[in-house]
Amino acid sequence: MKYLRMNNGLTIPVLGTGTNTFGKENNDFNGKITYNTKELRSAIELGYRLIDTAIMYRNEAVIGKAVKESNIDRSEFFITSKIPGEKEFVETNESVASHVEQSLKTLDMDYIDLYLIHFPLETNEDNLRVWRVLESFVDRGLIKSIGVSNFNEDQLSYLIKHANIKPVLNQFQSYPGKHQLSLIDFCKANDIIPEAYQSLAKLDAKTKDKLIELSKPYKKSWSQIILNYQINQGLVVIPKSHSKQHQFLNIDVFDFTLTNKDIKTIKNMNCD
Repeated sequence: MKYLRMNNGLTIPVLGTGTNTFGKENNDFNGKITYNTKELRSAIELGYRLIDTAIMYRNEAVIGKAVKESNIDRSEFFITSKIPGEKEFVETNESVASHVEQSLKTLDMDYIDLYLIHFPLETNEDNLRVWRVLESFVDRGLIKSIGVSNFNEDQLSYLIKHANIKPVLNQFQSYPGKHQLSLIDFCKANDIIPEAYQSLAKLDAKTKDKLIELSKPYKKSWSQIILNYQINQGLVVIPKSHSKQHQFLNIDVFDFTLTNKDIKTIKNMNCD
């Protein structure tokens, strides 16, 4: 596994797994929580250590259970969770704090490696108020690093200017056809790691066909080409699969190098 160093000196694996349908009936986002850890256990066995969850996924307890079942030391894992932007979670500082504490309790962990604001609130001032509460958890050692998700350049700029602790990471949609190159460049320029979600989920058929052709000389799949491209562009990626075979393919992306021509071709698959 490769790692990136965050602006606070700590490191993050460049590849992990999303979990928004894990531990749920019929692998349905809105399904009943089953506490089945099969998918997570297979991912962990394959070497995944970055695990991305959120309060709104309702499955933090499933992630905590899988980590314990692995019999691998907690320190080997990098666990991310997120607080929603809805009013019930963030209306007051007390509400923010109580939900972060609940995340710790539900995960059954002494600390969380990375905690994000899942979606920006109505105003930059609101974002900063919630951020201040997250900063207090960093000060207490209960959260190691804090960041954001789905923030644009203006929202990030405001936090950078006013926060005591700089965001280490911004998680947002990025895939060929919607790279969000300007946001990636902005994050990098400000020493904030861009993290891609839905790297593989929303490609149109035409783009996928182009990637299939491009992948053939490498003897890799189109999805492996995307993940290799993103990692080598300095992004963290969190592809999700319920299949052990696909989990293996998603993590088997470190043994080839794309040509400069192919990198340019993928980068130009953009509709920003």
